[in-house]
Amino acid sequence: MLTAILTAISIISVIALAAGLMLIHASRTMPGDAEQIVEEVNALLPQTQCAQCGFVGCQPYAGAIVDGSAPINLCPPGGDDTVARLAELLGRDPLPLAEPAVEIQVAVIDESLCIGCTHCRTACPVDAITGAHQYMHTIIRSECTGCELCIAPCPVDCIRLVST
Repeated sequence: MLTAILTAISIISVIALAAGLMLIHASRTMPGDAEQIVEEVNALLPQTQCAQCGFVGCQPYAGAIVDGSAPINLCPPGGDDTVARLAELLGRDPLPLAEPAVEIQVAVIDESLCIGCTHCRTACPVDAITGAHQYMHTIIRSECTGCELCIAPCPVDCIRLVST
């Protein structure tokens, strides 16, 4: 009788251990819920919110990558390193950038024309423009992604892109 009980306990323990190991393996190899994956993809993107990928920001682009409506290679500021990290995370083949940045450009303000309207500063997704209202503005070159979003709202056309 005792042997039968110990045998049953051993069999149940082995089944529980095997089931636990299968669950661990499944949780590591199968994707989690889509929202979690979108957050992981978004964390890998450079967060410049530059819209060079065709989406209004990094979060919508991450959602499109996860749902399969956008490829992983549309982020020029992230470059090939970001594409490689996205490919590894999602188990996809890395792709070359869809539109590789031929030259890196940054915006520059012609300070003699700037009227201090703050339209460019408001449009900048990475806060690379400094200056107070009614005072001259300047662009922090090391922060600028060259997204061009500051150019259109400028009423005096004092912003242009230059190669770095």
